[in-house]
Amino acid sequence: MTRRTDIDVRPITEAEFPDWNRALNTGFLQPPAVGAEQLEARRLQFVPGRLLGAFDGDRCVATFRSFDQEVTAVGGAPVRADAISNVTVTATHRRRGLLTRMMAQDLAAAKERGDVVATLIAAEYPIYGRYGFGPATTMTEWTVDVPRAGLDPRRPVPEDGGRIDLVDGEDVRKLGPELHERLRRAQPGAVSRVDLWWQARTGVVNLSGARWTEPCYAVYRSADGEVEGLASYRTDDHWGDAKQPLNTATVDWLEAVTPAAERALWHYLCSIDWVQTVKSGWRSPDDLLPDLLPDPRAARITTQADWLWVRVLDVVRALEARAYEGQGSLVLEVVDRWGSPGSSGAESGGGLTGGRWRLEAGPDGASCAPTTESADLVLDVGELASLWLGDASAVRLAALGRVREERAGAARVADALLRTSRRPWCPDMF
Repeated sequence: MTRRTDIDVRPITEAEFPDWNRALNTGFLQPPAVGAEQLEARRLQFVPGRLLGAFDGDRCVATFRSFDQEVTAVGGAPVRADAISNVTVTATHRRRGLLTRMMAQDLAAAKERGDVVATLIAAEYPIYGRYGFGPATTMTEWTVDVPRAGLDPRRPVPEDGGRIDLVDGEDVRKLGPELHERLRRAQPGAVSRVDLWWQARTGVVNLSGARWTEPCYAVYRSADGEVEGLASYRTDDHWGDAKQPLNTATVDWLEAVTPAAERALWHYLCSIDWVQTVKSGWRSPDDLLPDLLPDPRAARITTQADWLWVRVLDVVRALEARAYEGQGSLVLEVVDRWGSPGSSGAESGGGLTGGRWRLEAGPDGASCAPTTESADLVLDVGELASLWLGDASAVRLAALGRVREERAGAARVADALLRTSRRPWCPDMF
C-alpha cells in the first residue's frame, strides 16, 4: 500500500485533465472511459488552480473541483461563495485522508480570496459536517396523481390574461438567464448560473456523456407579455392493457417569479392529454404546488432531504449580508474544530472562523463584531450555517443538543432574528 505521504495532492494541469476525468467517472460509478465530445465539454469547466487531484505515481485517485459562485442571502444580497463539486476518492484509496487534504487546500484558498461561504450538494450526509459544513436548505419532490388532483384539464389556459407557449432550447437560452436572475434576487439559497448551465440543459454541450434527448420547454407570459415562468419537462410513453394512458410527465426544472406563473405552469402540466402522473422535480419544502390543487392529497411526497450545504468562512460578512425582520442582539460563540489554527475572533474558537461575536440586527441592517462579552449561544460553525439562511430553528437545535444556551431564552431570540417567513431553496444541483 502506498503511504499517505507518497500520494501527491495538488492542482492538476491541462495535460492531466483526461486522467482526472477518468477518476471522476470511476468515483461516481460511471463507465471510466470519457468520450472526446464529453471531455471537450468538460474542458469548459477547467479553471487553473481550482481542480485538485490526488496522484499515486502518475495515476489520479481522487478528484475535487471548486468554482466561483454567488448564493443569495436572506433579503436578496448576493454573497461570494466557493462552490465545491466533483468530489471523489477511488475505492482503492479510501481512508487515507485524501479528501481532507484537498478540502484543506481549497478552503484555505477560498478564505484567502475573500469568499464568505463555501457551498456544496452532499451525496452522502455524514461526510461534510466534519469540515464545518451544515445543511442549509431542504428539497422536496412530489408525485401528483393527476386524475385525483381536481384540476379541470379542459381549462389549462390562465384566467389572468397570461398565456403558455412551448418554446425550443434557443428560446430558453435567451429567456432563461434573466428570469433566473429575477428569481435568485428574491430567493434565499438560490445560486448563480453561468452560460454553461443553460447550454448543458438545452443540448449545446454534453457534460454527462449520456445520449441527449430534447425535453419540452413551456414558458408563461403575463398579460403584458413579460416572461414570468419557465419549465423543462419530459414525458414517457406508457399504456395499460386496456389501451389506458399511464404516462408520466417528469419536471427537470421549473422557475417562476410570480404565484400566477407558478400556478399556471403546474395547471398546464397537470392538463396534458394522457398524462396521469406528474413528478415535480426538486422543489422547496414549502412550495405552493400541493395547495394549488383542489385536492392537495393528490400530491404525495416521494423525496425529502437535505440539499444545499454551507460552510461559513467569514462570520462577520455572512451575518451582516443578510436581512432581519426582527430587532435584537445576540452574542454567539462559534466553535470551529476544523481548518487552519487561529481566528480573528476576540476569543478564538479555533479553525477558520471560530470566535465570539456580537450581532446587532434589525430591519434597517446589522452589525457583527468580535467581542469578549459572555456568550448567549454556543454553537458549531456547521450549526451557524444551518441557521444562516433562516431554515433551521435554534430552539430545535438546542433540544437536539447541538446548540447550547448560556443565557435562558437565547435560542428563542435567535429564532426571532434568523428564521424566515418562507423557507430558503436552492433550485440547482452542481
